[in-house]
Amino acid sequence: MRSKWEKMKLAIGMNMCVHTPKTMDHSTSSSSLNSATAFSGDASGHHSSGLRLSKSGSKSKSSKGTCAICLTTMKPGHGHAIFTAECSHTFHFHCISSNVKHGNQICPVCRAKWKEVPFQKPSSNVSGDMSRINRGSSQRDDAFATRLRRVSSQPANNVGGRQISSLPNVPEPAIFDDDESLGQQTATTHDQNEVETNHNVINTMEIQTYAEVSAVSKSASHDNFALLIHLKAPKRNITESSSPSGQNSRAPIDLVTVLDVSGSMAGTKLALLKQAMSFVIQNLCSSDRLSVIAFSSTAHRIFPLQRMTDTGRQLALQAVNSLSPNGGTNIAGGLTKGAKVFVDRRFKNPVGSIILLSDGQDTYTVNSRPHSGTDYRSLVPYSIQRNNGVGLHIPVHAFGFGVDHDATAMHSIAEISAGTFSFIEAEDAIQDAFAQCIGGLLSVVVQELQVEVVCVHPKLQLSSVKAGSYQTNLTANARIASIKVGDLYAEEERDFLVTVNVPVDKSSNEMSLLVVRSFYRDPMTKEMMGLERTSEVKIQRPNVARGQVVSIEVDRQRNRLRAAEAMAEARVKAERGDLSGAVSVLENCRKALSKTVSSKAGDRLCVALSAELKEMQQRMANQRLYEHSGRAYVLSGLSSHSWQRATARGNSTESNSLVQAYQTPSMVDMVTRSQTLILGPPQPENLLRTAKSFPAKQKGK
Repeated sequence: MRSKWEKMKLAIGMNMCVHTPKTMDHSTSSSSLNSATAFSGDASGHHSSGLRLSKSGSKSKSSKGTCAICLTTMKPGHGHAIFTAECSHTFHFHCISSNVKHGNQICPVCRAKWKEVPFQKPSSNVSGDMSRINRGSSQRDDAFATRLRRVSSQPANNVGGRQISSLPNVPEPAIFDDDESLGQQTATTHDQNEVETNHNVINTMEIQTYAEVSAVSKSASHDNFALLIHLKAPKRNITESSSPSGQNSRAPIDLVTVLDVSGSMAGTKLALLKQAMSFVIQNLCSSDRLSVIAFSSTAHRIFPLQRMTDTGRQLALQAVNSLSPNGGTNIAGGLTKGAKVFVDRRFKNPVGSIILLSDGQDTYTVNSRPHSGTDYRSLVPYSIQRNNGVGLHIPVHAFGFGVDHDATAMHSIAEISAGTFSFIEAEDAIQDAFAQCIGGLLSVVVQELQVEVVCVHPKLQLSSVKAGSYQTNLTANARIASIKVGDLYAEEERDFLVTVNVPVDKSSNEMSLLVVRSFYRDPMTKEMMGLERTSEVKIQRPNVARGQVVSIEVDRQRNRLRAAEAMAEARVKAERGDLSGAVSVLENCRKALSKTVSSKAGDRLCVALSAELKEMQQRMANQRLYEHSGRAYVLSGLSSHSWQRATARGNSTESNSLVQAYQTPSMVDMVTRSQTLILGPPQPENLLRTAKSFPAKQKGK
């Protein structure tokens, strides 16, 4: 059963839909309706309809007294006009008129196409009736509603004196070189809508190294000796010199959202998507640029790459508000348009990324050839595939929305482009999931990071480099390895485990094993940086090594890798139909973890891994459950661990979740902002508890 938290989020979330209908007093409603759609509640509880009823006589979704759009009570005689469509589904008049004024003439419930639609004349005032519907959330979204009323009150193709040239009904240019110029700034300056926690970079990358044990006897060799390389990206701290006004700065982003608006997105899903997109728009600032691609059977660029100034936000909100569901699911078409925005742009912000959301399966590229072998790479344009030699590094952060999406395809798209895959099981968690993602994207402090590991001792060789999905290269003599890491968010951490074969060495009491160094580009200055000091790994070589204690840091990362390998193995078995074998693999891994040094010490990461493995076991209880949510949950977990980056799984962004190993402070801040908009500010005692627990989560203790 859903928790009260989830139910409240859904109920309130629907009242924050991007559509902001204008309501009418009961006494004047009839004058605002056209002759074909005049309805008003009366005291007797009846309403009349000027439209034909469907011959099928199907029952309305609102037969229980709930509007299918706003999910609030709908009773005649309560001061609200009621609209009954030709298909017999019933809605609040102000809800459905707001929906159809953007060109949508399809029933949100049954997808029937209407011949006659409700029309509402512009009104200069917002009725007090709507405030009664949204009584629980009025304080939260007053400012947002005001902004949307300002947008919706302007002509459909002209906001702030600027034309929208790329709405779905308008032909697109052959080349998307109409992106808005960046201006003079080299960094983004926050405005009133920017999150207060974006800061300047004031220090450099951190590198720490840990040996499995601190000493090995002179006369002994040690095969597969584990060494941990720990990286941590710089912080961002508030400085008064960030800008003339004392505001903060960060690297601006070019963000393209590729959104599924197929028929299956009708109703609640699309409303929640619009709400989540409005949150994204509000948290981008004037140097960030946004473009919106909508896809169903075909793909359209409904909003060009424009800066999120006040005018830009209004234009973007209007474009998102115009979305209506229809047709199939052409993911490849959507990504092709999204990649084209980046390829054709004239100007370039330091950070670039694509957010892809879909609730269904591609019916045009992959599933059209069900027996020919699945080529998911065909879904991703070559220009944004990683390691393509083109030099365009645009990760796709894919979000599988609901339980009917193609998790394998979405995970593959993310992997091919070096992005992450998130599983939004509870549909009302979409805003939190987007918040976590942009919390990271809006805090990039390191780009093109490359780590180099060099053997120091002449007889030493690297036997393995475990870096997940990151590309590694090992020289022929196995003495030098490099790891391409790419972008890091502020305070984001990476751990790489390398193993070496330690030889016998009776010549000294100390042995130098490795030297680790890194190089990266600062996205603000665009300069290449290198650490002034390299990190050297040494071990003692006593005559006899006694009482050696295994490093907790190394043991913890061994457990993470062991768990990720178990997840991958279990997934292979599950795909072959061997669910009992998959569950057994996960259970054996849990037992092995429980016997390790770090687990016995109560390490938080080990506790989280054990809980995650148990959750996966439960989702593999039977084939139906695995198909329903198990596959997506496992793939999202694999994505998170292979990139060591936070992904959303169900409600994993909530504060009581153990699946938070890779959340950064910027992500936590943005998710908190999202949840505050939905549920109101947290209680002081909860803030104190979160502040105390967060550092421990980050270090895995």
